[in-house]
Amino acid sequence: MCTVHEEENSPSLEEDIANHQSVPELMEILMSCMEDVIAKVSVAQTEALIQEILNAERIYVSGAGRSGYVAKAFAMRLTHLKLDAFVVGETVTPAFSPRDLLIAFSGSGKTLSTVEGCQKAKEIGGRLCLITAQEDSPLARLSDCIVLLDTNTTHNAEDDFEIRQLTGKHRSMTAPIAPLATLFETAALILSDATIAAIMEIKRRNIDDVERRFPNLQ
Repeated sequence: MCTVHEEENSPSLEEDIANHQSVPELMEILMSCMEDVIAKVSVAQTEALIQEILNAERIYVSGAGRSGYVAKAFAMRLTHLKLDAFVVGETVTPAFSPRDLLIAFSGSGKTLSTVEGCQKAKEIGGRLCLITAQEDSPLARLSDCIVLLDTNTTHNAEDDFEIRQLTGKHRSMTAPIAPLATLFETAALILSDATIAAIMEIKRRNIDDVERRFPNLQ
């Protein structure tokens, strides 16, 4: 469980420095909250994502900001599995076709640049999968499959100081433990790597197969 304890705001910077929680303690809070997120991930939704990936001729990924970095990491791993994967917006990315799949990473499900790209993909006739923290959003309504990463804590945000910090809901002068949306991005990266592991098992790929696809020009 994502358990925390109360801590009052310190009256001075010196006391804040002397009394702050250690980095390992904060890492434990993050890990505990991540366990809560993972426990709510739907097996049916993740299996649908894998099926879409395996059925696609080519896989495209998109996302803005830190979600975009997670998307790029996922595309890299897909290419290691000998799948044709591309990042939307890169200069070497080919034209999208009705036989292709776009996987969008968006915690809010309404990031304008991501929404516009997904709308275009649907107009072309391709498939769309969404990794998101919001079930009801413009992108969710466009998507053929959704994997929900529910980063809304079950704890009372009014009572739990560290949870308010973690989710960005704390409105004092103190910065959040993890900036807003960090739980989603971290969960999305874990989901991506777990999906790669599942596809490796399905396609009977081993580590040597993957390593042979690593870049040899840096």
